[in-house]
Amino acid sequence: MAHPADGGCIFCKIIAGSVPCFKLYEDEDTIAIMDINPASEGHALAVAKGHWPTLLDVPPEIIGKVAATAQRVAQGVSKAMKPDGLNLIQANGKGAAQSVPHLHIHVLPRRIGDRLPINWDMTPGDMDRVKAVYQKVLAAME
Repeated sequence: MAHPADGGCIFCKIIAGSVPCFKLYEDEDTIAIMDINPASEGHALAVAKGHWPTLLDVPPEIIGKVAATAQRVAQGVSKAMKPDGLNLIQANGKGAAQSVPHLHIHVLPRRIGDRLPINWDMTPGDMDRVKAVYQKVLAAME
């Protein structure tokens, strides 16, 4: 499914071939590349070829294709880097620290004790508040 490119977007430039990359994989709808500003060794990206700024903008079938590419890359990164774990991160908007407004999933190898600041402690929630938020979100999904 074609979607117009954004001439100022670094990912659109990589997809068009005007900016070099370390390409891991490519199909009709996605591309996978190494992140050149890696948070950890082996950090890679699965990127939609069409320019959709966030998860909220993209057709569901494209999300599935980007997720499948992320899985393929995660298998390769896991085999090559033998990390203790992997994070798949997909950020939407400045408040979520999205640095490039073009749908992509980070494949991030992790090591125990790496101190990469993306994890949070599990703290039990107030169940009344959780229920109230649940009802609000459920109603919005109807």
